[in-house]
Amino acid sequence: MDFNLTEDQRAIEDAARAFALAELAPHSARWDEESYFPVDVMRKAAELGFAGLYVREDVGGSALSRLDAAIVFEQLSYGDVSTAAFLSIHNMASWMIDRFGSEDLRRRYLPRLTTMELIASYALTEPGSGSDAAAMKTTARKDGDHYVLNGGKAFISGAGTSDIYLVMARSGDPGAKGVSAFVVENGTPGLSFGAPERKMGWNSQPTAQVNFDDCRVPEANRIGEEGEGFRFAMAGLDGGRINIASCSLGGAGYALDTAKTYLETRSQFGQALKEFQGLQWRFADMATELDAARLMVRRAAHALDEKHPKSTQYCAMAKRFATDAGFEVANQALQLHGGYGYLRDYPLERIVRDLRVHQILEGTNEIMRVITARELFR
Repeated sequence: MDFNLTEDQRAIEDAARAFALAELAPHSARWDEESYFPVDVMRKAAELGFAGLYVREDVGGSALSRLDAAIVFEQLSYGDVSTAAFLSIHNMASWMIDRFGSEDLRRRYLPRLTTMELIASYALTEPGSGSDAAAMKTTARKDGDHYVLNGGKAFISGAGTSDIYLVMARSGDPGAKGVSAFVVENGTPGLSFGAPERKMGWNSQPTAQVNFDDCRVPEANRIGEEGEGFRFAMAGLDGGRINIASCSLGGAGYALDTAKTYLETRSQFGQALKEFQGLQWRFADMATELDAARLMVRRAAHALDEKHPKSTQYCAMAKRFATDAGFEVANQALQLHGGYGYLRDYPLERIVRDLRVHQILEGTNEIMRVITARELFR
């Protein structure tokens, strides 16, 4: 095994870190405070190829690997966790169209998605079916050359702002094999949105319910064949789990660096905090957990690239470990700051709030354990 990045990967890492420090980090606190969705800045990220990371080049994508993308998302989230996480969602939606959509769908949407002229959201979760995604109630009834959608989706990032929605809906029998996937454009009659959710974190991106009331979607906007939507959604989530784990690494990395600076510059009882062995040990454990998480994430990303038979297991394990470790590192960094860590003048409380949801989305960490155990007992 070679744990070193290639020259190209180091260049990608440097470009993403430079963008994060110049365009994300200086504004992160204000975006959180004002619940501002920085579409203008994300379009700058798209100019660097960060909005179509693993989309094919013929429609404007960067055609990078999952490992390359993991490196990018870690660096972007070093600047702002919430905005980097939304870029992950946009990339996942674009990839689903590129990987499973017809050539017509690819040509109609991807050139504008890779520039973020169009913004995409991913709509799977429902109010009554969170972890049990295959139990969804949103329906898609065939009517001539259209489908009529009825139902609703919950916790949808970008809802009300995004231009297109990748929607999973029941077009057939109960269970996973009765689900199909559709591209639904904003402005389609029958598509509406709930009030913005008031959230603990991720405040630089809007979150709301998406509603369908006799919403007519052209048959040409179906992705793949009828009944294949759930399989597509799960394939997308393998990569999404790597991405959100990478966002945890970046946010935790920034928290770790912030804590290091604080321990080096703050004195108590006549000596620098970094001289106290108890604090040294705690900091060493934080760095070790973060490094272990990074190795797991990159192993899983590589497995996904190589279509390894255990890639789903590795993605679930990495997502569980990295999002738990990332949150704990940020929480410990806050603790090392004492009362200052609790103030909004410091970035720690925001990072803790933003990272907490990573243990829930893209499949809760309890479901990651279910997936891992299922794979182990095959």
